[in-house]
Amino acid sequence: MKILFSFFTVVVLILLAYAGVNANMHFLFGAVIPYIAVAVFLLGFIYRVLKWGSSPVPFRIPTTCGQQKSLPWIKQNKIENPSSTLGVITRMFLEVFFFRSLFRNLKTQLYEGPRLAYGEAKWLWLAGLAFHWSFLIIFVRHFRFFMQGVPSVIKTIEGLDSFLQVGVPLLYMTDVIILGAVTYLFIRRVFIPQVNYISLAADYFPLFLIFGIAASGVLMRYFFKVHIVGVKELVMGLITFNPVEMQKMQEIGVIFYIHLFLISMLLVYFPFSKLMHMGGVFLSPTRNLANNNRMVRHINPWNYPVKVHTYEEYENEFRDKMKKAGIPVEKES
Repeated sequence: MKILFSFFTVVVLILLAYAGVNANMHFLFGAVIPYIAVAVFLLGFIYRVLKWGSSPVPFRIPTTCGQQKSLPWIKQNKIENPSSTLGVITRMFLEVFFFRSLFRNLKTQLYEGPRLAYGEAKWLWLAGLAFHWSFLIIFVRHFRFFMQGVPSVIKTIEGLDSFLQVGVPLLYMTDVIILGAVTYLFIRRVFIPQVNYISLAADYFPLFLIFGIAASGVLMRYFFKVHIVGVKELVMGLITFNPVEMQKMQEIGVIFYIHLFLISMLLVYFPFSKLMHMGGVFLSPTRNLANNNRMVRHINPWNYPVKVHTYEEYENEFRDKMKKAGIPVEKES
């Protein structure tokens, strides 16, 4: 049910955009909804980051899996267990851009005996890396629609992305990779019992939504042609807060508005979902703190004075009973 619910939710969104555009509601789907989506995304993202940033972290809890800095003759693992800011930056860089902790992921399986066995599980790391990097490259490629001229760096990225030169228009490798990666992530959630058991509709919905965005983009580029000049005029009008006329909006194919509407829904959904790990990884105290507890004394700044019951006060209160019970006391009276 959770899979079907997520799937049909995305189907309803597609049909909603299709019906709306056919009902001549181009301005709603081409201007109003994108503006609302961007506003919700920015405000929601900022709110979540500020809320996380205001959470107290009274002590350092870095995730470590290597020897920390201790005795001079013991070699420290400066990346796994950093004790300096440079080490933290290095670890964060490898985590954000190459998913270093996911690369070390292991699969566990219980055999008869019982016997617990560990094995390599690199496919998830590879699929995650392929998905995120493809998404980033596709996002950067789309900047050609936000600028009057196309910068040389974007042309270079497009050239590298289509160097196989398959078909006309040229086939972008990232288009194929992102569809394959999302499909693998979905299949993994369905067919691995342990992952399926803990998966919710909130895990399937973004997969279907992103697949719909990628699929509609592929259909728009290779199968259903749209008025590309009109698309760029519409996008330039949106970013300059000067939307194009209704007549120009009507010249663009309906597949573009489905694509744009799904992107808008992703932006709205983003700040309230697990996708916020994009911002949360930088605020995670298990990742962004150096393990220098043996070098620096950390005092909780949120400590407040409390009434304590010292041992001297405790003994004065219970001295007679302690003597009767044979418990030694520091003072006889």
